[in-house]
Amino acid sequence: MTSSRQYWVYHERQEALLCGQHALNNLVQQNAFSPGGLAEVAGQLDQMELNYMAQNNEGGTASKDYLKRMAEGSGNVDESGNFSIEVLRSALMNSFNLDLPNIRKKGVGDKIEVTEINGFICNRASHWFAIRKINDRFYNLNSTLERPEIISHFKLAAEIEALQSAGYSVFCVLDSLPPPCSSESSMDLGLPQYWWKEEDLLSAKSNAMTRADDPWRSVGSGRRLDGKSSASGGGGGNDNIPVGHMTEEEMLQMAMAASLEQQSAPASKSERAYELADEPAEGAPGVIKIQFRLPDGTRAVRRFLESDRVGVIYAFVGGRCSKQNIELRAGFPPKDLSSKKDSSIAESKLAGEMIHGRYI
Repeated sequence: MTSSRQYWVYHERQEALLCGQHALNNLVQQNAFSPGGLAEVAGQLDQMELNYMAQNNEGGTASKDYLKRMAEGSGNVDESGNFSIEVLRSALMNSFNLDLPNIRKKGVGDKIEVTEINGFICNRASHWFAIRKINDRFYNLNSTLERPEIISHFKLAAEIEALQSAGYSVFCVLDSLPPPCSSESSMDLGLPQYWWKEEDLLSAKSNAMTRADDPWRSVGSGRRLDGKSSASGGGGGNDNIPVGHMTEEEMLQMAMAASLEQQSAPASKSERAYELADEPAEGAPGVIKIQFRLPDGTRAVRRFLESDRVGVIYAFVGGRCSKQNIELRAGFPPKDLSSKKDSSIAESKLAGEMIHGRYI
């Protein structure tokens, strides 16, 4: 039975090839998973698989299978940021203690009516999307759609069957998912531009409202008569405005302020010491390779000298990540490398390792 309370539907839209991340976030109705976090899970799974292969009785780390796997790279995330079902399953279990079985698994879809299942993850080739029950209605939350689309109870079974006939694998959540959003505090768990007012979706309004458009959103937040936030301390008023909603003048002011800040901040002694040199030639003495899972989910491989300090690795990743604050981990279980910045790569035993990065 539907409720008279106001509900909001969270629907992240496609960015790059991160549909696996969007599918999980749409399933749990919050911005809970990031590319960096999923990449870290992928790296952990890769390392577990490599450790298992290294312990076999057919050559260990010198076996053809092990060397082939090392050459091929990850089996859980590709260079475009597409994640495997095992990554999605592990991430969902780690964060919400929820399993994600295939609906065709014996004892799953044949034991329960499809309309009694609260959420689905669908996959074909490299595309993932979620279907989620919200306020007793099912919504197709495919990140390629402009807005959430309602699937009636009557059509749900036919929709799932049609997806399977079209080559989709359908996974489901049998346990309780996080509750749908019906309060202002719950909306803070997601990005404002992705919250859709359910009553607008039900009435098929062409100008359906997202939270970012909600005129009541800033009521009580201390707005001044000039439209700036009193929380900004008079320093320009742009700190709390999403970039997508700034005027061209506001974006120009923000860019100029950031540029001046970067110019006025001298490089520290440690930053200068970790300056990244040109990549050494392959096969040269003391040259090693390191694989990376970058914070944005992409993969990279680079050559370093064994004598290079670990701080140089931070300089490399930082250059690929627009100088944002990052955390790097390696080994299994993954350990933070920040305390080893002044140690050499050889001393830290990072030659041939997989290093996982995430934003902090």
